[in-house]
Amino acid sequence: MEANTMSKKRKIASWIFVGLMSALFIMSAAMKLTSGSDSEMAKNFAKWGLEGKLILIGMGELISAILFLIPKTSSLGVLLLTAHLGGAIATHMEHGEPFLPQSIMLLLLWVANYLRNPEMFASFFKK
Repeated sequence: MEANTMSKKRKIASWIFVGLMSALFIMSAAMKLTSGSDSEMAKNFAKWGLEGKLILIGMGELISAILFLIPKTSSLGVLLLTAHLGGAIATHMEHGEPFLPQSIMLLLLWVANYLRNPEMFASFFKK
């Protein structure tokens, strides 16, 4: 009975984490997709050498977030969002900017997916 309760609690926690992380990524993508060419975000992307890539990155982020939200495609979503955040971390590091927020988002993304799919780390424990 207690294992079933823990499983139910883990499931609720996973949906909360997954929902929050998906909402965060969808909001971020929406901001990229709706930013004008004279926005602060567009200026930052130009500074980072990514001028004209706001729509492309925003679409990639949106598609990845939707894939993460859907249980059957969550592994692909995690893979794509991990790559996205890795790129964001590297970009911020390269320009001497804080990269802790992106690192925390990456950690929370993996925690959310672990709560939903605990066997994601199974390959690390194979003998």
